[in-house]
Amino acid sequence: MTVLKSCKVLVTPTSFGKYDPNLKRKLEEAVGQVVYNPLSRPLTSQELQPLLAGCDGFIAGLDMIDRAAIESSDRLKVIARYGVGVERVDLAAARERGICVTNTPGANTTSVAELTVALILALARQLPAAVQATKAGEWPRLLGCTLEGKTVGLLGFGNIGQAVAARLKPFECRLIAYDPLPKAERAARIGVELMPFETVAQEADFLSLHLPSTAETQRMINAAFLKRMKRGSYLVNTARGDLVDEEALYESIQSGHIAGAALDCFSVEPPNVDHPLFQLPQVIITPHMGGHTDRAANAMGWAALNNCLAVLRGEQPIDPVI
Repeated sequence: MTVLKSCKVLVTPTSFGKYDPNLKRKLEEAVGQVVYNPLSRPLTSQELQPLLAGCDGFIAGLDMIDRAAIESSDRLKVIARYGVGVERVDLAAARERGICVTNTPGANTTSVAELTVALILALARQLPAAVQATKAGEWPRLLGCTLEGKTVGLLGFGNIGQAVAARLKPFECRLIAYDPLPKAERAARIGVELMPFETVAQEADFLSLHLPSTAETQRMINAAFLKRMKRGSYLVNTARGDLVDEEALYESIQSGHIAGAALDCFSVEPPNVDHPLFQLPQVIITPHMGGHTDRAANAMGWAALNNCLAVLRGEQPIDPVI
């Protein structure tokens, strides 16, 4: 503990300790100095650099942790990321400097799955349009669709994809999924049909994305892909913004081929207020809030804290990425 008292830790997720004060208390008792995010949002590389100076540990949110940010601290030993994705961390730069990078797999699975189901239902019943019109003094007769008998396709059948399927099962819809590493036993247990990538895209009435951001998946939802989707179907993305070619999605919805979309993430966040997709009433936009619940924040906070302190103590973290 004496060694840790000489350590300085930067914490940027604004939800850290928000629902459980013991998180901040434990960290502040364990290390010599804690620096918290001065802004209520993820930080750019330029904003991170002065804050990282002299830091031994970094509990990180959706900040842009590029090479310049990493090289701004000559003492950094660990970057403990909230959530699973590490695409905003320059892993090569971290590896070169001997910095351990960790994440928190599974901590926000339930929260993201619940939001995904909520967005599917909102699309099916035109909830945003109904609320807006009713508040404006109208009493519209909007035609929705039931999930019963519809096909919901999941591109990605990891922890979150499985959690979405389990929550949709009681709606008596048909569930199909693609995953690069098929999980036949889990699919059979939930009642999901595993199918080829193209088949899922072609047969789904609601297509939900649950794949990581990689060189192979970036902008995979492009114009050609959207043309192969069923006419009148819906797209839901609570995974990563760069999976979707946003211009192609806009054109597909404008043409009437895709009926609508619900997007919790964008390639650039926050997106500009004049983003074309913002102008379409068929599109539901949420501010990357999938993992923002009390339970998820606590789980990610404790996992990131334990990973960070383990590395600072010279121990092996629970969830190493590198």
